[in-house]
Amino acid sequence: MPPALDVVIVNWNGGALLRACLASLAAAESALGDDLALRVVVVDNASTDGSLDDLPLLRHGPEVIANPDNQGFGRACNAGAARGRAPAILFLNPDARVTAGSLAGAHAALMADPGTGIVGARLLDEDGRVQRSCARRPTAGSLIGQALLLDRARLVPSHFMTEWDHGEDRAVDQVMGAFLMIRRPLFASLGGFDERFFVYYEDVDLCARAWGAGAAVRHLAGISVRHEGQGTTRAAKAHRLACFLESQIRYAAKHHGRATALALVATAFGAQVPLRLAQALARRSGPEAGEVLRGAGLLARALPGLLRSIGRPSTA
Repeated sequence: MPPALDVVIVNWNGGALLRACLASLAAAESALGDDLALRVVVVDNASTDGSLDDLPLLRHGPEVIANPDNQGFGRACNAGAARGRAPAILFLNPDARVTAGSLAGAHAALMADPGTGIVGARLLDEDGRVQRSCARRPTAGSLIGQALLLDRARLVPSHFMTEWDHGEDRAVDQVMGAFLMIRRPLFASLGGFDERFFVYYEDVDLCARAWGAGAAVRHLAGISVRHEGQGTTRAAKAHRLACFLESQIRYAAKHHGRATALALVATAFGAQVPLRLAQALARRSGPEAGEVLRGAGLLARALPGLLRSIGRPSTA
């Protein structure tokens, strides 16, 4: 049977996690039989840990795209999605593990309602605790307020919906890219992920554009997926911080204008970095403080090009 669901996994030095993820897909595929045919594509962003060695095999895949360099999450997702033709695409992180029930349930929910364009699952950590994985669409005020940590004093809403237990199905502004299933025609009409986001905020942006196109984004409380969280970026703290701040600035520029983006540049160096540094020093963690400083340095080096790019008109 032709695949009904294309699964795209972007990997960067997540070897053991990737193999566990593919093993869960293989087990799910065996249990599903012909009820839901899968096709799996792994896009590897120049891993150096032997990630692509001894990968579990599936009926259709995994097809492997081995990039010569790290091309970022959104671009790699787009490349993987382009290899398939199934009517639905699941973007799945390598630190996630699925079951036959989670795949079939999410696919059925997505395809049952023509008004639904994207669905996400209830993500559980290794101890079975619910991870808060649904988020609000950022406004100019919430972006700046969160950068100043005003959400901790409840003066602005937090990005993630931490006050909600994620215990029922409902429409939400955003679901996480760790398990994000989307109709292929919608993904194509949106032009895929915006590749200007190297990592972080690409899923926020995609969900915002889906809502703008009239397609609902829904959280499925009855669909559970194990998710480690930061499984492939935990060791790259400085790079992660720089990418997060840069993507936040890019999102602000795209959706709320250059003035908001420039305000976030100011808060990055005037508030976010100093506050993170102070927290690291308060914990007497010299290595963590060093990572914060290195992350700030990476952002500073990227700043000239970033400032030039956020003045350009949006194309996605």
